[in-house]
Parts: sequence; structure tokens; C-alpha cells
Amino acid sequence: MKKINLQQISSKISNYWSPGIVAEMNDYQIKIVKIKGDFVWHHHKKTDELFYVIEGKMSINFLDSSITLNKGELFIVPKGTEHKPSADEECVIMLIEPRGVRNTGNASGDLTSANDIWI
Repeated sequence: MKKINLQQISSKISNYWSPGIVAEMNDYQIKIVKIKGDFVWHHHKKTDELFYVIEGKMSINFLDSSITLNKGELFIVPKGTEHKPSADEECVIMLIEPRGVRNTGNASGDLTSANDIWI
């Protein structure tokens, strides 16, 4: 058992779009990631995905709409929903998702990160 300071951990992250695990709870991983620019369009067939903004502001684009999240706000993308996160400026977010979920979901490419990387 240990407490986790998310702001201290986020200061150790240098690469954008590379989520790192900070804790696990049951079969779920809590990840921190710095984002800037556009991610890829993707979906997660079998799981919802929780986004919580720690610092900054981000958007989550959907095929027919978008939502803006500010510091302290969270949003859950339902499983199977095509989405593309983005941020004009650096933003730090927390993700909560089941162990083993690939960050790019059904898509692949340069922004696909390895799983089970701890910060």
C-alpha cells in the first residue's frame, strides 16, 4: 500500500501518447499519459474507457460530435464507440481501463504503445 501523487508522476513523463501504469485495482489499470496534437481514430470493442483531465484541456472527437474536457472533468467513452482524442496544448490525463487494453484499440501505427509499462 502506498499513496500516489499524480502531479509528481506526470513530471516524469516526457513522451506524448505513451500511457504508463501508476496503479492496478482488480483487473483494471490506472494510467497517466501526456497528450498533445491528434491521436488516431479507434475504438475498443470490449471495454469502456475513462478519461480524467489532471492538467490542461482536451477534446474527444466522435464521428458526429465532440466533447471538450477541462481540468478536473472526466468522460467515459462507451465500448465500441469510434473516437479520436486531441489536445491543442500539452494535457495530462488519467485513463482507467482493463489490463491488456491496447491504447490504439482496433487501429495500429506509430502511436501504438506497449502494454504493462509502469511509471
